[in-house]
Amino acid sequence: MEAASVPYVPRTVEEVYQDFKGRRTGLLKALSTDVEEFCQQCDPERENLCLYGFPNGNWEVNLPAEEVPAELPEPALGINFARDGMERKDWLSLVAVHSDAWLIAVAFYYGARFDKNERERLFNMMNELPTVFDVVTGRKLVKEKSSTNKGNKVTKSSGKVQKSSEAQAKPVKQPPPPPKEEEEPLEEEEDEEEHGDTFCGICQKPYTADEFWIGCDVCQKWYHGKCVKVSAARAEHMKQYKCPSCNNKRART
Repeated sequence: MEAASVPYVPRTVEEVYQDFKGRRTGLLKALSTDVEEFCQQCDPERENLCLYGFPNGNWEVNLPAEEVPAELPEPALGINFARDGMERKDWLSLVAVHSDAWLIAVAFYYGARFDKNERERLFNMMNELPTVFDVVTGRKLVKEKSSTNKGNKVTKSSGKVQKSSEAQAKPVKQPPPPPKEEEEPLEEEEDEEEHGDTFCGICQKPYTADEFWIGCDVCQKWYHGKCVKVSAARAEHMKQYKCPSCNNKRART
């Protein structure tokens, strides 16, 4: 009888960093060189899907782990649902941001037992690499300028160093605040009256103007953005929105 294989667990800062680099390489492949295959696998008609990167540099789109709690932190859930509701570059950027968060979560899951200096060294090593978001969006990194003593002067009497910019700085007068618009409360009251019979399809609470709401283009029901995990910024890039119920109905058919 063969012994069960024990999963590899990185234990040093260098080992965790190599694990981070391998998973990062896999995610970059999925979102750049293999992007067409990645997009095809993210079918919105399927159930909630996640993008995984592996230490060997490979990637996979799959369902989340079934065991609770999972062996490792899980990537963002349901990346496939927004594929057709956003511009491709915006959708890929969104997946890239979540991928960066997942990479750091896995690295510090392994590094939880490191001391302060080891955690700082691990973060600095990871921070030397461009993020997945940087690579996917083509954002250029700006290197910090080395500090110089050109802006400093030494006074002979005390020998203290003072920044010339601070010594010559003058207080700047702030412009007066703009007058408050008295019509805003009226607009909010009219808005609430117009949607007075509207209730969230998830929590069943009534409409209020001080919260973000989104309407389903299929069933015409309205939902709190927080209840369906859709932000106002993300909604701006959506061509069409389907609520969870409509997504599940289409998946069953």
